[in-house]
Amino acid sequence: MKIVLFALSLLTFSAFSIDINPVLEIGENAPMADHKMMDVSGETLSLDDIQQENGLLVVFSCNTCPFVVGGRGEGWEGRYNELYDQCQKLGIGMVLVNSNEAKRGGDDSLDNMKTHAKQEGYSSYYVVDEKSALADAFGARTTPHIYMFNNKMQLVYKGAIDDNVDSSAEVKQPWLSNAISNLAGGKKINPNSTRNSGCSIKRVK
Repeated sequence: MKIVLFALSLLTFSAFSIDINPVLEIGENAPMADHKMMDVSGETLSLDDIQQENGLLVVFSCNTCPFVVGGRGEGWEGRYNELYDQCQKLGIGMVLVNSNEAKRGGDDSLDNMKTHAKQEGYSSYYVVDEKSALADAFGARTTPHIYMFNNKMQLVYKGAIDDNVDSSAEVKQPWLSNAISNLAGGKKINPNSTRNSGCSIKRVK
């Protein structure tokens, strides 16, 4: 299964022909932090609104990618609520961002986002990134793609959630969870960058 998903990720990466920003570098400020986006609750929120005293976790996600929702393996979304709970205990905000503009009339519509969030019991905010504007500003490539910021909204971690999309029980490197703990504890985050894997964000060409 890992080989299949890895091959799929290579295909999604190679499919990019759209001119978007480079991926944010560690230490850079979060762009468009005051940009309002519609949450599945009907509330409009910005990253500044969701940030808490120790920072903010941004997860580019969607309703359909097997790296998110699973296929033969678990997928990563089953770990979202655990990460949310960890963030809440440590004073870090969290938001899921759906940037799949090319699928907005179908599987990644706001109505389907509402249904998916309810079915999966999402605890965190889940917002619509219209025209993939936030994803473009971040240089986000995949679902999922992780960006975590400190309380000054400076990037401190980017990349993947952990090293095993197929099984949470077999994770050996919980990179994001460790980064969350270290951020809240004022410790160095190492590694602060890992390779993101997932389906390409479906932008409008």
